[in-house]
Amino acid sequence: MTLTSEALSHKIPSTSCQQLPRKKSLMYRDPLSWVMATELNKSMEGTLCHEFETGLPAAEVWEVYGGLVVADLIPRLLPEVFSKVELVEGDGGVGTVLLVTFPPGTPGSQTFKEKFIKVNNENYVKEALVTEGGFLDHGFQKYLVRIEIIGKEEKTSIIRSTIEYEVHHEHANNPPVISTSGLATIAESITKYIKEQKGLE
Repeated sequence: MTLTSEALSHKIPSTSCQQLPRKKSLMYRDPLSWVMATELNKSMEGTLCHEFETGLPAAEVWEVYGGLVVADLIPRLLPEVFSKVELVEGDGGVGTVLLVTFPPGTPGSQTFKEKFIKVNNENYVKEALVTEGGFLDHGFQKYLVRIEIIGKEEKTSIIRSTIEYEVHHEHANNPPVISTSGLATIAESITKYIKEQKGLE
């Protein structure tokens, strides 16, 4: 699920996501995420990544993130991020389309549509691509969010949230602001919700 740059910006505990730098890339770091931007055919591509350690088994986290449960929970837990998430078509698998509404007063587009283009229930990976509105109205040619639930030892896991984007060449010299802070907030809130349901908090 995708976020605008106006999403919450408070710091969430994180670890570094490691990926190989691309050719002719620039890397920027901050406490929440890193971004590599590449000039390619007069457009700009980039990747931002955030990791949050849950203290929960990967399978339990995927039960929420893997289908439509997370879409139902976010407006309840974080109405300041998304006020409404509606199912347009699908059942939570590949091809599912959601219509997401931002809270009143959010600058720019009030809604966007995203489509699930990958749902891997074995490796706990989901990819959602914005197909209408949202960042596409602000200079982006591509905006994709990948969620990976990565199991670790001692029955814990990491929520890795990755944003892949491409900025239209007309905006390459002054690209829109982009951040993983909203995804970080969602990861923290979903983790807290699961722990509360299990009586761990």
